[in-house]
Amino acid sequence: MKLLLLALAATGNVVFAGGTWAAIDRGATCVAAGRSAKIAVKGKVQAVAGFTFTADRKRWGEFHAHLSRVPRNGSSVILTVGEQPFLLTARGDWAWSTGPAQEQAIIAAARAATGMRVEARDLGGTRFTDPYALDGAPTAIDAAAAACAGKMQPH
Repeated sequence: MKLLLLALAATGNVVFAGGTWAAIDRGATCVAAGRSAKIAVKGKVQAVAGFTFTADRKRWGEFHAHLSRVPRNGSSVILTVGEQPFLLTARGDWAWSTGPAQEQAIIAAARAATGMRVEARDLGGTRFTDPYALDGAPTAIDAAAAACAGKMQPH
């Protein structure tokens, strides 16, 4: 958690840190983020996931995941929160939620679950999983949303 906080704090102000999650205020964008329970070896990508909120509300709870590996073309990327699966949109080693209805369902599931995982097949066809604990996630989500809720965008 300390390494995650250091990396995130470099890009904004930490407004909450608890469990395995943190909320960061980056000005017009606020993020609730957590690091995968599977720690990457040196030189490899550390999987992280989170929820983005923007002051203009164009992104309000958008789920994103930086995957530990690049999924092969055409591979489904599935987020499972508790026992509830969600099909994500992927490009390169990133995956995102597909829209506001799905985002609200993912947040609701995250409030009730203790863990989640993102799964896909890598370029070689091998299935991989990035697991996450959700302790601290509901509070981080609320803190990120609150940090951006009252902000006005300049015209």
